[in-house]
Amino acid sequence: MANVFAQAEALAFGKTAQQVEAEGTPAWLVPHRTFEGNRPSNTILLEKLTPAALGKLVALYEHSVFTQGAIWQIDSFDQWGVELGKVLAQRIVPELESAVAPPLQHDSSTNTLIQRYRKRRDAK
Repeated sequence: MANVFAQAEALAFGKTAQQVEAEGTPAWLVPHRTFEGNRPSNTILLEKLTPAALGKLVALYEHSVFTQGAIWQIDSFDQWGVELGKVLAQRIVPELESAVAPPLQHDSSTNTLIQRYRKRRDAK
């Protein structure tokens, strides 16, 4: 779940060249690790995952991602963007696994997704 929430955060907020440089990234790699953000996305949470629901979601997202990428002239399957989501997910994992709800310091959308996940998890 952390990777799902983190990818939405990565698309929304991206990463500036200054942030990438501050991490000690070599200059030649900075353009590949810089993301402008402000990319719309959707997160769908299901009550129950069935084979039919999964098939519909896969078809919906593959079509949606390809179409949006074509319209916006971006590489929708860019590996550098996936890597940013993985880095952001490392902050989210402890927040999902903690027995006590920690203070969340993400954007309101990511905070809400984490809170909804924790509420559903704790209700079980």
